[in-house]
Amino acid sequence: MADGLIDIYYSAISIRTNEVMRILTVVSTIFIPLTFITGLYGMNFNPHASPYNMPELNWYYGYPTVLLVMLTISVGMVVYFRRKGWI
Repeated sequence: MADGLIDIYYSAISIRTNEVMRILTVVSTIFIPLTFITGLYGMNFNPHASPYNMPELNWYYGYPTVLLVMLTISVGMVVYFRRKGWI
């Protein structure tokens, strides 16, 4: 009987650990694309030195556009995870 209780206890701990890992995975999945975009735009670019630089650095609404894209990605992923029942 004690072995059965220990198995139940370990199963409960395993289920709780899986729930925590699922939440951490969802949070990291939401923030990884945002971190990539922030890292990319955090670099110093000289648009006059090379034609391969990002043209949106010279746009008047470049910064708000990037923020809007980041917000759209975040909201889209949260909606997706809610529909899947992971949040």
